[in-house]
Amino acid sequence: MANEFSKEERVSFDEVLQGFNDALSMVSHIKKYNTDQTQMERSNDVIWRPMPYIAQSYTGSDATGNFGDNIQLSVPASINTQKHSTATLSATELRDLLQENRLGDAATEKLASDINVSALSVASLQGTLVVKRTAAASGYDDMAECDSLMREQGIMSRDRYAALTSRDYNNMASNLSTASRSFGNAKSDRAYEDNYVGRVSEFETYKLDYSRRIAAAAGGGGLTIDTQASANNYYVPKATSVSATGEESNVDNRYQTVTISSTTNVVAGDCFTIAGVNAVHHITKDDTGSLKTFRVISVDSATTMTISPAIVSNQGGSDAEAQYQNCTVTASATAAIVFLNTVAANANCFWHRDAIELLPGRLAVPADAGAAVMRATTDAGIEVVMQKQFDINTQKTFYRWDVLYGVVNLQPEMSGIMLFSQT
Repeated sequence: MANEFSKEERVSFDEVLQGFNDALSMVSHIKKYNTDQTQMERSNDVIWRPMPYIAQSYTGSDATGNFGDNIQLSVPASINTQKHSTATLSATELRDLLQENRLGDAATEKLASDINVSALSVASLQGTLVVKRTAAASGYDDMAECDSLMREQGIMSRDRYAALTSRDYNNMASNLSTASRSFGNAKSDRAYEDNYVGRVSEFETYKLDYSRRIAAAAGGGGLTIDTQASANNYYVPKATSVSATGEESNVDNRYQTVTISSTTNVVAGDCFTIAGVNAVHHITKDDTGSLKTFRVISVDSATTMTISPAIVSNQGGSDAEAQYQNCTVTASATAAIVFLNTVAANANCFWHRDAIELLPGRLAVPADAGAAVMRATTDAGIEVVMQKQFDINTQKTFYRWDVLYGVVNLQPEMSGIMLFSQT
């Protein structure tokens, strides 16, 4: 017969799960998508999630020649991360069940942190909206710049969030505490008393006790890219591709491989702009007058690298480009690449809720194979599996807590980072 949980252990698990709910702060503000776990196993834990359509419109009543193709883009999302935490208690240690509670608390805090770090990493390393600030964080003006960048590209004002490092968040709170220096003002008082920022410039802000650090770019100041149509450094979105042997498969349109003058010392995570390449409003296609920001995803050779987002400039004139155009190009054979991460700094993430998605998974751990098993689901949709097994040889009881999940950045152009104290 399998081990059974005592009443104390069941209560302990309930309390531990509550702590897990409390700790899942960042994933509470991203999308959740529940999958059929049987189908996920059969598809290697990968599912293609659709990106939103962007429609076109035309002037006048004559629609002749305006019936182009609609291109449905999608993104591969994977349940690819399993994290577990373990503990062992001897027969004498089990006399104090508070030890079990403490170990359970520590395990769930670590697992919740792991999930938050996964979401943070996706936002920090794949978000393509980049705000460069030359001074330390100061408050409203910083978040207003993020708002301007998102709004001018057509990203909705609702459901926006920002996760700031402790020092940058505290600097903003300092600014708010003095901005209207008359006590009795709720915003100023709370910033002064509780170091609280809250909602600023249409962003709900949260304080992080950890963050991803972006190193200073070392690629040099003389790198260029050919943005002429003949160089084929523009991208044509497509829903599927056909291999030489006839198999059709989906295409991930978040990335593009481009050729530049040199990739020496360029690394994944670098942020840059390209001279003459401006962002557009994603719906109207109007030039914003601001340079489009890009991220390096990988360096592939001495002269090629994978970037995000793709340069969809409509230089090819196809329906797909017109539909998903994200920039305009003033063509040049030697357009300068200018790096934005000029000083090593911690990344402050901001995103729209629909940009990042959490895919909870499920582990099919048998309940009748010699170990006691309990399951529960957090408010964020993550299933926690707790297992207990006793070893008669050593009189030790083994505990294990597991979670299975995936995090995907569905739309890198709806998420980004803000870097402070850059030159």
